[in-house]
Amino acid sequence: MKILVINGPNLNMLGIREPDIYGKGTYPALIEMIEDYCDKKGVEVDFFQSNHEGDIVDEIQDAYNEFDGIVINPAAYTHTSVAILDALKAVGIPTVEVHISDINSREEFRKHSYVSLVAKKTIAGHGFDGYLEAIDCLLEKDEPTEEK
Repeated sequence: MKILVINGPNLNMLGIREPDIYGKGTYPALIEMIEDYCDKKGVEVDFFQSNHEGDIVDEIQDAYNEFDGIVINPAAYTHTSVAILDALKAVGIPTVEVHISDINSREEFRKHSYVSLVAKKTIAGHGFDGYLEAIDCLLEKDEPTEEK
């Protein structure tokens, strides 16, 4: 299996940005953790991070016929981007949405996710481990129910 992990705006600032919400772990540490996990699972993994919506849309489109699954933390675009939703719908690649923090217990505007309309599952509030759970979800044969 080949999985693409996409991270949206400001996730490159992990460890610096609001550590009381996102923890002290850095973006390179997150990547290393996911790579190690995927190595153990026999999964090929690639990463993409951008602060630009169009670049994320391009990456999703480029994933067509190249990847078996997408793990995406769209960050702030979760709540605003119909373009990312439409790109995910267009490619039809099984997708799991991840959020490091519990977006449902934060500001009201964070409770709406466009990506959740297409995601196989949404995992929120599990920190970095949510990414590993998302990978496991993509490896499962049966479609799990969405976590809210």
